[in-house]
Amino acid sequence: MVQKSLSKKLQGFTSPNDLQKVGLYPYFRPIEANNDTEVTIHGRKLLMFGSNSYMGLTNHPKVKEAAKKAIDKYGSCCSGSRFLNGTSQIHIELEEKLAEYVGKESALIFTTGFQANLGAVATFTGRTGVIILDELDHASIIEGSRLSFSKVLKFAHNDMEDLERVLKSIRHEQIKMIVVDGIFSMEGDICNLPEITRLANKYQALLMVDDAHSIGVIGENGAGTASHFGLTNDVDIIMGTFSKSLASVGGFIASTSEAINYLKHHARPMIFSASVPPSAVAAALAALEIIQAEPERQENLWCNTLYMSNSLQELGFDINTSETPIIPIYIRDNHLTFQFTQRLFEEGIFVNPVVSPAVKSDSSLVRLSIMATHTKDQLNQALDTIEKVAAQLHVFEMKDV
Repeated sequence: MVQKSLSKKLQGFTSPNDLQKVGLYPYFRPIEANNDTEVTIHGRKLLMFGSNSYMGLTNHPKVKEAAKKAIDKYGSCCSGSRFLNGTSQIHIELEEKLAEYVGKESALIFTTGFQANLGAVATFTGRTGVIILDELDHASIIEGSRLSFSKVLKFAHNDMEDLERVLKSIRHEQIKMIVVDGIFSMEGDICNLPEITRLANKYQALLMVDDAHSIGVIGENGAGTASHFGLTNDVDIIMGTFSKSLASVGGFIASTSEAINYLKHHARPMIFSASVPPSAVAAALAALEIIQAEPERQENLWCNTLYMSNSLQELGFDINTSETPIIPIYIRDNHLTFQFTQRLFEEGIFVNPVVSPAVKSDSSLVRLSIMATHTKDQLNQALDTIEKVAAQLHVFEMKDV
């Protein structure tokens, strides 16, 4: 009976097949060659506006050379967890440099950014604690809160009155931790960190900031959200990933030495997962050194971001509250979003659709990710194509209905 119920459930999941039948399936597109701002798919070159490589470093010669040298020295992987045999000297070197970079005493590397959030959010507060989340926090934060066994409360997105309402409802003696994205990954807006830190201090709550999309992007030399606002000492825990600006794969948590020591011996996603391969660590380390040595990359990123944001708004597109290199074009219709994505793909522009349940059904969007290495010609080509496809699909007419 159980097997039949599962079989019925699996057979009933037809949405991917339905999209494939009408030529609108936008996922798992196999990239044959990747040159940062350009990719090759099915033998065709496309401009890449769906990558999180904000600094454009995934093909940097120094990054690739560092990864190759690490393989020669350490092999292809560590064949074990950090807790046991999976710690090499290069792991420790990167942890020390990351801690210094974001202004904390210590840092701990995880195999993915998802696991970094999972480990930190699930570990600190315990069964009697409370975790307070922005309703638009990343899925990894939400999953970490579920594993924590803590009570979980949410507040309306970037709504400080609602955050204070939630904090007031918690007993003073309870351990409580606010967890927010620095830059929200779908909307592209920045958390109101000055007010969040004020409320965290007022109600004696720990504060954790997910800087996955902030590292390299905002703050001094790209040091993240706390640096951006000059509030590094007011943020207790900083999380970051390697898979965006740091041109690799992995994640980290930075905090006090005591907090990181506790995490090292209690975070199950780290203890029971294989270590980040040394080649990936070396790539992230090289990318970090380039970011710090070449501040013009961050400047280029913001020049490109402002140009695209202003141009899209002048053309009449709704980008809502975006203020970062994550630029959503709100379509607010799932099917039309898939159509828009596919037509752009056919015209040589790679973007990502975001539809329900990832967002509310009336908030579906096409997400553009801007890179420091996009040229003005590439930006203009994308703008022209987006405007053309929007006219073909009557996007503006749909918005007016």
